[in-house]
Amino acid sequence: MQTDNRILDDMAKAASGALGSLAGLRHEIEMRVQQQLERLLGRMNLVGRDEFEAMKSVAQTAREQQIKLERRLAEIEARLNGTPLPAPEPVSAEPAHSQDDLSKPD
Repeated sequence: MQTDNRILDDMAKAASGALGSLAGLRHEIEMRVQQQLERLLGRMNLVGRDEFEAMKSVAQTAREQQIKLERRLAEIEARLNGTPLPAPEPVSAEPAHSQDDLSKPD
């Protein structure tokens, strides 16, 4: 009986050591994959969320100013030509282009 326990103990120790080694291997593989992804993303020159949100805000402000200037220009042209002003178009908070339009080259 005692030899059976010793064999079982040795097998349990070996299995435990193998599981520990596999856990270490798993951790090492995860770290290497993460490093490779970070390196790849670094080469892609992507912008961060903060930069994107800041530029989106700047673009929205510029679009709103453009609409105001277009109205002002139409007003001035109408005064110069002596024609009645066109009905103003409602200003929307939405950008003029959809996300799909921005991804397509002109």
